[in-house]
Amino acid sequence: MTETIRALIDRLCENHALSVEEYAQLIDGRDGEAARLLAARADAVRREVYGNRVFIRGLIEISNICKNDCLYCGIRRSNRSCVRYRLEKDDILTCCEEGYALGFRTFVMQGGEDAFFTDEVMTDIVRAIKARYPDCAVTLSLGERGDESYARLREAGADRYLLRHETASPAHYARLHPAEMSFANRMRCLRELKALGYQVGCGFMVGSPHQTTRELAADLKFIEEFAPQMVGIGPFIPHAATPFAGHPAGTVELTCYLLSVIRLIHPNALLPATTALGSIDPKGREKGILAGANVVMPNLSPAAVRKKYELYNNKLSDGDESAQCVAHLRQSMAAIGYEIVTARGDYPSN
Repeated sequence: MTETIRALIDRLCENHALSVEEYAQLIDGRDGEAARLLAARADAVRREVYGNRVFIRGLIEISNICKNDCLYCGIRRSNRSCVRYRLEKDDILTCCEEGYALGFRTFVMQGGEDAFFTDEVMTDIVRAIKARYPDCAVTLSLGERGDESYARLREAGADRYLLRHETASPAHYARLHPAEMSFANRMRCLRELKALGYQVGCGFMVGSPHQTTRELAADLKFIEEFAPQMVGIGPFIPHAATPFAGHPAGTVELTCYLLSVIRLIHPNALLPATTALGSIDPKGREKGILAGANVVMPNLSPAAVRKKYELYNNKLSDGDESAQCVAHLRQSMAAIGYEIVTARGDYPSN
């Protein structure tokens, strides 16, 4: 590690901000020593806010039907080999019932942009969950919707919304998405969600096709300035039925390095150790936690559909990714010095 990199890490710890050029320098100048220092600093900052607590979220993948044709995604509309499914309201409530008994106090409903889930359908589901489990948070991750739709879902009781910005570069966005999707609309959605009082999550893929260091640095600057409550990042993993099938996957190493940087940018952030990390490294989840993450999201979806929600090849859906393995997950977190807690895990208001 050079003195320049050490000085950048010190400045980030002190100011929680760098310039785009400095973020790029921090990424390009990384080595094992820099990664260890960043992780140690990130861990110390995270413990000041959250102690050694790791929050669990119950992930319910409600549909793999999607109107979009994003070039990197396994459930893109043009993937004819994808076996489609959609959960009904009763299926979702059964998932919540099982999750609540297992100790989950946040339910994350994620899905493709499926036209079946209109405002009427989704507000009914959100209200039903909040009525049955008033001590639980409801998080939605259902893509781009209109301002009125976000407002109605918020009024129904949705607490949080996850919408990855994917990239802070309009040019890079255009390389990852079909022409009918726009960077401007993605940004509009994020701004509206924040204005409505959601706890908002954004994020990006690490190592996505055509991604440059400068674009990663711009992502970090966007996160710094937008100040989301949650940030979800994970390594890009290709899917065989997409135009990026032959593109190399992102790395656990760089993903964890960036998790540490993001923790130092926003000490209060809720940072998941994502499924993608665990999908390309058996210890990926643990490495993410050690780098500064403090959330894990085991899968509560019905076992029969879990493998159908294949955003990328070899996506984990069982083992420790299964919500039914909370006891083992608790043990694996305890082995590295962290404690799984059954709490909503809200973003600190201070």
